[in-house]
This record gives sequence, C-alpha cells and structure tokens, in this order.
Amino acid sequence: MQAIPTTAQIWQTFVLCCWATKLYRSVHLVRIDERTGNVFILVGEEIEIEIKPNGEWIK
Repeated sequence: MQAIPTTAQIWQTFVLCCWATKLYRSVHLVRIDERTGNVFILVGEEIEIEIKPNGEWIK
C-alpha cells in the first residue's frame, strides 16, 4: 500500500524545502515513511527533518 502525504505535510514540505534552498542548501531526498506516515527530508548531508501527518516537524 502506498502512503499519501496529508495536505499539511505537503505545505510544510514545500515551505521547508524553500527555506533550505534559500540558505543555499541542497535537498537530497524527500520520501514518505510508509510505516509512520511521516515525510522525511534530507537537506545537505547532515540535516534530517521529519514531518508528522499534522504538519508539525522535528529536526
């Protein structure tokens, strides 16, 4: 079964990716974890961000 991000996750992903590129950081990976439903973003080689289904994010 394929996980689909929530509207809150889509908006937060867009905002965080824009923020990262504004700081001249590369976004290497955007992926949804099918086990948790969280969106995972890898910025550069060291910044990992997870976005929960409600749009809250943790670094």
